[in-house]
Amino acid sequence: MDTKKLKSAVSNELDAQRSRLYELSLKIHSNPETGFHEVKAAAWLTQYLEENDFKVERGICGLPTAFRASYGQGKPAIAILAEYDALPDLGHACGHNLIAGIAVGAGIASRPAINQFGGSIHVLGTPAEELYGGKIIMAAKGAFENLDVAIIVHPGTHNTATTEALACQDLEIEFFGKAAHAAGDPEAGINALEAMIQSFNAINSLRQHIKSSARIHGIITDGGQAPNVVPDHSSGLFLVRASEDDYLNILKERVLNCFIGAATATGARLGYKWGEVRYAPMLNNMTLAQLFRQNMQSLGRETQLADSTKSFGSTDMGNVSQLVPSIHPFVAIAPKEVTTHSPQFASAAASEAGMQGLLDAAKTLAMTVVDLLASPDLITRVKDEFRSNK
Repeated sequence: MDTKKLKSAVSNELDAQRSRLYELSLKIHSNPETGFHEVKAAAWLTQYLEENDFKVERGICGLPTAFRASYGQGKPAIAILAEYDALPDLGHACGHNLIAGIAVGAGIASRPAINQFGGSIHVLGTPAEELYGGKIIMAAKGAFENLDVAIIVHPGTHNTATTEALACQDLEIEFFGKAAHAAGDPEAGINALEAMIQSFNAINSLRQHIKSSARIHGIITDGGQAPNVVPDHSSGLFLVRASEDDYLNILKERVLNCFIGAATATGARLGYKWGEVRYAPMLNNMTLAQLFRQNMQSLGRETQLADSTKSFGSTDMGNVSQLVPSIHPFVAIAPKEVTTHSPQFASAAASEAGMQGLLDAAKTLAMTVVDLLASPDLITRVKDEFRSNK
């Protein structure tokens, strides 16, 4: 079977699976589960893969909702990654229910290519992308070793073959002051909330003098209990992001100095803790990206290699991309004015456009797998590019 006929075969397989994939994605959407609690989603996905002849390992890397589903044996070993965690309160406002459907659909549709050319396809269930960096934990435990390629497709507002993702680390802050009556005895108090407010002001000033791609943002999680009591405790959670790991290290020190200065000015005691999970910047493999783009455009979706208008974010797929040749494309399911992490995007993830995006992205991934398996020299080019960019 030639490549063109094989691509037609995997596309037809997805058309045959369409209703079940839609049902699966919508069921996950209707039952949102936050990071590390995706019990229902993981069970539904693994059952579906088992029913389609995949060998499934559940609870890998010590994470109960992580899994590996494999079909075929040996090299090349191509991984398609699934996410299925939801956001607190907002549900699937990032469309991870669609990512799950795309991954299992593409994996199942890739079986004819594995049967024809050999190699193996692995659908990796990666929990807790939001906030907790599940892939980072899995990477530390060897989940991405011995893979040749790793791909994930995310819903968005543009069709793009790559994404920009920033290195990121969170910072927990506490200030400890001294309570006093805010009107009767204010001079006896040390205001922990004022220390936090001064920290925000210092960070706002710092923003003028950092690289344009860097980001600093935070929230106050405790600002006191009563307006007539000088707050003796305040706390906040911040994210610090940069396009390069080296610059993130520099920026972390400058951000921390904002809090140290506020503590000095107010007399409050500072406590802080950097997060144990650190998101790496995305290393896009352009050989893979070109293949993905060509296949998506063959379905009638005009696709850019990159979207210069897209705002910066972070993803634990960046950590995977530092270990194995990877891409993180986007498939459009909503108008460009709709933002992710919004109720409007949550609705789009269960819409007709969302389901069409699922189908097109799964077809594109499966056709890209066909290209890679049918032409061993492409795998060589992918790996050569990866080594040259490390």
